[in-house]
Amino acid sequence: MSADKILVTGANGQLGSVLIPHLRSLYGEENVLATDIRKSDQPDAHFELLNASDERALSALIRRNRVTQVYHLAAILSAKGEENPLSTWSVNTSTFFNVLEASRCAEVRKVFFPSSIAVFGTNIDRELAGQQAPLLPSTAYGMSKAASENWSHYYYNRYGLDIRSVRYPGIVGYQSMPGGGTTDYAVDIYHKAVRGEAFSCFLEAGTTLPMIYMDDAITATLQLMEAPAARLKVRTSYNLAGMSFSPAEIATEIRKFIPNFEIQYAPDFRQQIAESWPKRIDDAEARADWGWKPHYDLALMTRDMIQHLEAKYHREPVHQ
Repeated sequence: MSADKILVTGANGQLGSVLIPHLRSLYGEENVLATDIRKSDQPDAHFELLNASDERALSALIRRNRVTQVYHLAAILSAKGEENPLSTWSVNTSTFFNVLEASRCAEVRKVFFPSSIAVFGTNIDRELAGQQAPLLPSTAYGMSKAASENWSHYYYNRYGLDIRSVRYPGIVGYQSMPGGGTTDYAVDIYHKAVRGEAFSCFLEAGTTLPMIYMDDAITATLQLMEAPAARLKVRTSYNLAGMSFSPAEIATEIRKFIPNFEIQYAPDFRQQIAESWPKRIDDAEARADWGWKPHYDLALMTRDMIQHLEAKYHREPVHQ
């Protein structure tokens, strides 16, 4: 794999900060270039500042480093995106167009971009969203991702650019703090619980949403990118499922380890966003085409999250 040169945009985000060490273990430290619009808090000899909205800078970076794969992770997320929807649309779509054009012109072999369950709308079967469900997103973030899926399909068919994508559910991980997504309560709740604080949830108690543990999200991403191109039938974005749960269910699981944990509910505008998304995802095509299968359920994820956050906050273990 050492012949590949990997470029990651949005490297400082929730997914990028965890994905990059895995990529470097596969391809070598010097072969994975991390980029972001701001510097990381951690020193990194293979990091460069990059505004992915600058097509010339992006293209020059790809050519100068002879990049063969691009992981385009830079984006404004759902809840934060609703504060300025036009800017969200502009940033998310312009950066993706820049990646597509720069990759096409430089003959990049593969491009990965993350889509999201935000592409779905209230017109779908919320109990189980299928791969071919019609997309009618309710947020600027979701619209930008749905449009990007269509452009991926176009660039694959028109130019042969090998673009691969998954529709991530909410990603839960201990490695970083919430980044502005509607599902990010499921990260923050663990931090509050381990620190002995009460949690105020911006969703109603019974709001069930699809989620995935970070370890599974990384596994799925790498599996898809290493799958033989001939096996991939979906050139928009694959549905990806891990588990589904509500705030009340995650609180119940946390109390098995931290019995005194308290949660209150104060729904805000994010409740409406959540109600436009499916409760569960049908990822049968990902399982059939490239062997996807999640490892973590809610119980196993909760144990792992609490163990890691206890270490982070130097708390005495309370779990058995």
